[in-house]
Amino acid sequence: MNSQASIPKAALWMGGWLVLMLTMTVAGREATRNLDLFQIMVMRSVIGLVMLMPLVMLAGGFRSVRTTAIGQHVGRNVVHYGGQYLWLYALTLIPIAQLISIEFTMPIWTAILAALFLGERIGWRKAVSIALGLAGVAIIVRPGADTINVGQVLALASAVAFAISVIMVKALTRRDSVTAIIFWMLVIQTVLGLVPALLVWTTPTAVDWPWILLVSFCGTFSHYCMARAMVHAEATIVVPMDFLRVPLAAVLGYLVYAEAIDMFTALGGALILFGNLLNLRRGGTARIPPKESHADGEKP
Repeated sequence: MNSQASIPKAALWMGGWLVLMLTMTVAGREATRNLDLFQIMVMRSVIGLVMLMPLVMLAGGFRSVRTTAIGQHVGRNVVHYGGQYLWLYALTLIPIAQLISIEFTMPIWTAILAALFLGERIGWRKAVSIALGLAGVAIIVRPGADTINVGQVLALASAVAFAISVIMVKALTRRDSVTAIIFWMLVIQTVLGLVPALLVWTTPTAVDWPWILLVSFCGTFSHYCMARAMVHAEATIVVPMDFLRVPLAAVLGYLVYAEAIDMFTALGGALILFGNLLNLRRGGTARIPPKESHADGEKP
């Protein structure tokens, strides 16, 4: 049983998260052209549940997703469902790079919540990394340069919700497997969104289905990657790795939607990258309490 944390393993899983989240950004924007957000979200959960079933079966069937923390799962998914809805709504209102940049107010809330509720320590490297990352985000968004619009407010609200969700996922990895966490996410969010989706339901066209399938796949397995990263490192190490999504999102917006990359985006991206590199320069590995190894599928 491995009780050692592994920053390289956490970084590898976060690489998967980055690829899937960037892909979902484009797929989500395209899917919302013809379908309501509630419908997209419930279809994503139902299809994602089907996609997850092979992992559930490999882990030992439905026995492997039993939980004694159903209340925590419900609470986490109510918060995450709200954050996800706000994020997708904001995606239809503001440029991709701006949305992702505003989302990165999340790490400061994550760091504070992790310190308060998980007992994680914010050392100087983490503090400087987060400060540099947020400075880079501020340079990209340039608050005060323009009037704040509804999309920016929704993006900020989603960031707070995601920060709470990240902390709750970290706590859940101490008692449930990653597969179980994702399974209950999909089940609970299907229940939450079913009635609103039926009220706005329209039949998807052949053009819509590829985007829906991409949203479902990326939405399901991006969270699997994030949860696996949380098994191998503290939340305040894992989350700053996600800062790379800011410059990558700017490039994606330029290539796919011709959204310009200016000097502020380039400078902000450089600060974000430097902050990540500083945070990852931590010699050795940190200890994870033995009970967390259960999230790797091992017996506690």
